Amino acid sequence: MRAFVIEEPGRTRVAEVDRPVCGPEEVLLRTRVVGMCGTDLSTFRGKNPLVTYPRIPGHEIAATIEETGSAVPAHFQPGLNVTVSPYTNCGKCASCKRRRPNACQFNQTLGVQREGAMKEYFTTHWSKLYIAEGLSIPELSVVEPLSVGFHAAARGRVAEEDTVAVIGCGVVGLGAIAASAYNNAKVIAIDVDDRKLAVAKQAGAQFTINSSTSRVHDELAAITGNLGPDVIIEAVGAPATFRMAVEEVAFTGRVVYIGYAKEPVEYETRLFVMKEIDILGSRNALDEFGTVIDALRGGRFPVESIISRVVSLDEAGDALKAWSDDPGAYVKVQVSL
Repeated sequence: MRAFVIEEPGRTRVAEVDRPVCGPEEVLLRTRVVGMCGTDLSTFRGKNPLVTYPRIPGHEIAATIEETGSAVPAHFQPGLNVTVSPYTNCGKCASCKRRRPNACQFNQTLGVQREGAMKEYFTTHWSKLYIAEGLSIPELSVVEPLSVGFHAAARGRVAEEDTVAVIGCGVVGLGAIAASAYNNAKVIAIDVDDRKLAVAKQAGAQFTINSSTSRVHDELAAITGNLGPDVIIEAVGAPATFRMAVEEVAFTGRVVYIGYAKEPVEYETRLFVMKEIDILGSRNALDEFGTVIDALRGGRFPVESIISRVVSLDEAGDALKAWSDDPGAYVKVQVSL
C-alpha cells in the first residue's frame, strides 16, 4: 500500500509499505482523510524534538472500518466511519496513576513517536475508536485537534462568569475558543491574521484583536474594564506570547499553555507572585472527544471555514512545503486518500 513519508527535514515522498494485518483486539482501518497539524509542520521543518526520521505523519483521522479482529466488540462493524484517539499510555507512570493518561510520561502519538495514519490502511486497538454517527468525513478528521483545544479550556476551568482570551487562532486555538463559548464564557480571540479572526468569530469569539495592528494591552483593558482576562489560553508557542499571557491575565487568573516555545522564555517572575496566578500546561486530550462530537453534531463549529486546502497523497509534500513557506495562508490542510 502507499504511504506519505517525511524522510528528513524538508524532504518527503510517497512510498510503498506493507499493508498491516489486525490482531484479535485490533481493527483494520481504511484511511479517508488525515489533517495536517502544526506538529507535522514542525517535523517537516526539523524542529520537532520528539520525532525520528523517516516518519509517516498523521493523527487527525477520519477512517472506515475495513476488518475487525476476533475479540473486537460486535458493534464495530466493517463499513462504519470512525475517528481515532491517537495517543497511548503506559498505565504505570505518575500521570497514569493520577488518571491523567493524556500526559503519560511514555505516550506515543501516531505520526510523532510512532508511524501515523497518512497511509491507505492502518491498525489500532478497538478502544481507540470513536463512533460519531451524523458527522461527515471532514468533521471526523477535526475531532482530535478540537479536543486538544477543549482540553485546554478544561484545564483553565473556564466557566460562564469568565472572560477568556485565546492567543492564536489555528485549529487548536479555535477549539479553545469553541470550548469557552460552549461554556458560555465571554471570549476574546487574538491573532495576527484577520482571516483567522473572522473564523474565530464563527467559532464563538465575541471580540477579536489583531495584534499586528492594535495594542493588545489597550484592547484587553477596554474589553475587561482594566481587569484583564480571567483566563488566557496560549496556542502559539512563542516567547512573546508566553510572556503576554502572564502580563495580561487578571490578578488571581489562570494561564494555560498548549503550545511550547522552541527556545527559552524569560519572564518577569514577580508577576507570578504579585498576581498569584495559576500557570497550567495542557497536553493532548483526556475525555473531550465526546464533547467535541456533540458540539459538531449541534453545528457549533464552522468546519468548512477552517479547511484551507484538500490534497491527494501525491500532493501532500507540495502542500506541506507551501504551508511551511507561508504558514499564515492556511488554517487546516487535509489529505484525502
